Amino acid sequence: MDNISLLVQTAPVLNFQLLLDGLLIGAIFALAGYGLALVWGVMNVKNLAQGDFVMMGGYIAWFMTSFGIHPFVGLPIAIVLMFGFGWAMYLLIIRHVIGRDLFTSLLATFGLALVIQQLLNLAFGPEVQVVESGFKIRSALDGMLTVADIKLVALLLAAVLAIMIVLFMKRSRMGQAIRATAQDPRAARVMGIDTENVYAFTYALNAAICGAAGVLISMIWVIQPFFGISYSIRAFVIVTAAGLGNLPGVILAGLGLGVVEQYGGFILGAELQQFTVLAMLLLVLIWRQLEQKRHRQALQ
Repeated sequence: MDNISLLVQTAPVLNFQLLLDGLLIGAIFALAGYGLALVWGVMNVKNLAQGDFVMMGGYIAWFMTSFGIHPFVGLPIAIVLMFGFGWAMYLLIIRHVIGRDLFTSLLATFGLALVIQQLLNLAFGPEVQVVESGFKIRSALDGMLTVADIKLVALLLAAVLAIMIVLFMKRSRMGQAIRATAQDPRAARVMGIDTENVYAFTYALNAAICGAAGVLISMIWVIQPFFGISYSIRAFVIVTAAGLGNLPGVILAGLGLGVVEQYGGFILGAELQQFTVLAMLLLVLIWRQLEQKRHRQALQ
């Protein structure tokens, strides 16, 4: 109640600060969410290793800094490495669960997530790490409003990556093949599309998107081998709320989740900030169930 009172008394400065931070962070959440929407919509695979791919991207950037390489230089390297890793994981695991039941894909990707967590833990240790970007924190209104330059840069990079993905999906042959396969895999195969190659590319592209998101997150927050689950939950909230194949919805859901999480963390405390994400997931699932029930009643 004290935090709520403070939120009301210091409005609009504190509210604007939380809103701004939420939007800047939510743009990165939207990246990971769109990657999950791709895999879910094209392959019908619910990837529980989504957040662990994000952590891998963050650790790639952190490892690069140990050699004096700026994380922005490591961003394209992380994208390439994660693309190759995603392709390898498709050939090793994911291609065997396509077309199977929901439980099979969840179990397979959950096992992959556990393996990634343990490998990161063995390679880099359980300590929390942060990547130093070297950017300044600017303040206004006598220090009441602060904006980190890295958050603004991350927002711009996330927007650029999103635009590049949209253009790729609309104008490239592979992007058109991905969209065709998502609509009807059997018809796509009849038209001569190699759906196996499309599935592999889609999963690899998702891993690359997560790697880029991880690099940006490592410069804003902290990374740790077992933090991936929180980003997986965020991605599921975004995709479930926005729906498959709805990029504007994914962006809006990501931005909204970022704002809600910032307010939840301020009101409930940092230790209960993850509770806000879980509560959002439950609310979205309940809302989806009610929507489906109303739709069935309307058809009857």
